[in-house]
Amino acid sequence: MTAVVESFPELEALPGIAACFVGRIPGVDTAVGREEAMTRLAPLHRHLLSDRGTGTYPLVTAEQVHGADVAVVEHPTETPLPGTDGLVTVTRGLTLGIYVADCAPVWIVSRDGRGGALLHSGKKGTELGIVPEGIGALCRAASLTPADLVVKVGPCIRPPCYEVDFAAVIRAQAAACGVREVHDAGVCTACHPERYYSYRRERGLTGRMLATLTLLPG
Repeated sequence: MTAVVESFPELEALPGIAACFVGRIPGVDTAVGREEAMTRLAPLHRHLLSDRGTGTYPLVTAEQVHGADVAVVEHPTETPLPGTDGLVTVTRGLTLGIYVADCAPVWIVSRDGRGGALLHSGKKGTELGIVPEGIGALCRAASLTPADLVVKVGPCIRPPCYEVDFAAVIRAQAAACGVREVHDAGVCTACHPERYYSYRRERGLTGRMLATLTLLPG
């Protein structure tokens, strides 16, 4: 299994955190409905996280309803947090996970590594303001200001493959909140079928990429 597992220098430079983005996993038939595709990918995702040294930490996920609700995670949970598209934590030894297939994963992490958020922000969630919600929730949970944060927008669908450049809106929203360090992978998921799943390109029958953020134990 040779999967695309990306890391980002802007996040790797921060202390006490681990972040990654698992792309397409070759050899897995994901031209099926979402639930079946996720069933097929789940054990492989766990294996890849183990290879990166974060597989022993509980993985907490969101239901992902294309909304703007963000939950603060303090304890492990085996089921996705209902009604949420964003997760915030200041609890060490937890991994936050978001699944995407054209929507943007957005990491928001304090420069000192004491808190972080991971968001699912597609066209609708971006319009509803999940990024400002996530920034505010993290600042409240960790007693931070937006100037203390680093924001990273991951691979997602972009023009001309999609009619809306919601990645640009995300960057603008973060800056308007007062975040001074905003980074963007600048990569379109629909343009790279060898690396990423794309809901639009594959007409809904596809897998999901996994974005993770772990606050490592001290």
